[in-house]
Amino acid sequence: MNIQKQIQEYIANQPEPKRSEMRELHGIILELMPQCRLWFLDGKDEKGKSISNPNIGYGFHTMEYVNGKTRDFYQIGLSANTAGISIYILGIDDKKYLAHKYGKELGKASVTGYCIKFKTLKDININVLKSAMQYGIKQTGTQH
Repeated sequence: MNIQKQIQEYIANQPEPKRSEMRELHGIILELMPQCRLWFLDGKDEKGKSISNPNIGYGFHTMEYVNGKTRDFYQIGLSANTAGISIYILGIDDKKYLAHKYGKELGKASVTGYCIKFKTLKDININVLKSAMQYGIKQTGTQH
């Protein structure tokens, strides 16, 4: 199954209103990154065991993760979770930046080093979320 189809199925299998909000966010991210590479990670390890929530990735960058080793990964991630939705903004070196810069203006959201979690889109300021994602995209360079 191709990545586009996996993404469509993943979003379609979410309960409402999360399904509609995931579709909206998917469209917003594609507007910010129209030519980006798409990823779909099903959240399972090589043995098929679930180790994380499935997530959709957008863009491409090479990140350092352990002792100078690098890994190709996405720039922006989108995932449904039991409490709502998570947006991952990868590649920002300062792990306090998102919370300090966007946390207060974002609305009802939890902001950690690279993750913004919220229950529903109506709880947050979507323009602030877009600004945070645009910042992350710029930090990781050109999107592919």
